Amino acid sequence: MSSNRAPNGLEAAFLANRERLLRFLRARGAGDAAEDLLHEVWLKITTAAVGPVAAPMAYLYRTADLLMIDRYRSERQARRRDKDWSEAAATVPGVSDAPSGERVLIARDHARLVAEALDALGPRPAAIFHRHRIDGVQQRQVAEEFGVSLSTVESDLRRAYRAILEVKERIDEA
Repeated sequence: MSSNRAPNGLEAAFLANRERLLRFLRARGAGDAAEDLLHEVWLKITTAAVGPVAAPMAYLYRTADLLMIDRYRSERQARRRDKDWSEAAATVPGVSDAPSGERVLIARDHARLVAEALDALGPRPAAIFHRHRIDGVQQRQVAEEFGVSLSTVESDLRRAYRAILEVKERIDEA
């Protein structure tokens, strides 16, 4: 409320009955959020262009009740969204979804095996694979960059895919 003006009828009713409104919200299940909701009621009545209200307490109770329902729905939706996200991301609440140290080491070892397999093909096939699959460059542009035909790029990529598949099969067998 601005200090330059006297409270209007609705604001005066709020100020005179603040504790009653607070008890109402707590009785309706607002718990720790009752003070916050009461503040929202105050903001709503001081910022909204409300004409004369015949029953100010009924208006305040209804406003408080509607704000509490809105907050409940919002929290319920947030919980549902978090639950759906957790299920979709296959995470367990309270448990880090970061890979364990062991998984990091295994992944690094697998990446090293793939890099070795690509390097064994020679510098051009490894570089062509990297430009196309890692950098996302189109095959035609890769062919131009390396000064080779499109069929050579395709052949080198097939060799690289075959080498990676062989690494995967060796890992799966182990």
